Amino acid sequence: MTPYLCSYKVRIFDYPRFAQPFRDELRENGKRLAKENEVEIEPIRKRNVRKEDLVEAVLAKRGRHPGLVAIFSAMAPCARYQPWHNKQTGKTYWKPDDGKGLHYYFYFINEELGLTYVRVPTWLPCRLQIYCNGHNWLAVQLEKRNIQYELRENVFMEISDWGQAQQIADNWQAKRIHHKLDEFAERFCPIFRHFGLQYHWSIDQCEYAQTSCFVGRRIWPPFTRT
Repeated sequence: MTPYLCSYKVRIFDYPRFAQPFRDELRENGKRLAKENEVEIEPIRKRNVRKEDLVEAVLAKRGRHPGLVAIFSAMAPCARYQPWHNKQTGKTYWKPDDGKGLHYYFYFINEELGLTYVRVPTWLPCRLQIYCNGHNWLAVQLEKRNIQYELRENVFMEISDWGQAQQIADNWQAKRIHHKLDEFAERFCPIFRHFGLQYHWSIDQCEYAQTSCFVGRRIWPPFTRT
């Protein structure tokens, strides 16, 4: 990071002044998305507030059609950089640091992935976190094929064609959604375009659902992945 920003003639201890315009741009982008989609940005100041519960309350009123559902703002831990002068070497540089900063949480229903959220920190380096649920993805695929199902919270209670559901789940490939992730970054964190860079996507946390469905006397193997 140090030589990269030095190439832009940014002095080490001028980093906060350099980063501030990008923070302002992200805030304006959040306000613009809220206005265009007629959604209020709801600040969360209390601890132990489950955003998922708030989202479900909104979905109960608006329905589950594609589109932006809710935007939350909250202070949360994030990666950042700190100007540092090493007295032993006499060199000044940026070093990685942890701190707290304002984050936006964009919850929306994607036509392919279902309910998804993007967590956007407003301070550089703006490491994004994107969450999607394989159960929601499978539910969308079943609807496209007119396959009846019952999804209760995060469990499929019934599917009219278990075999086809298994085949659909077997064809899940994470790299197929990379272009979707790029679209989300473009929409919710557009400042990365200023740097001529692209996000590198990696799995931060993954859960595998080993759910067995008992149908008569037969046991069907796991059919969903998240």
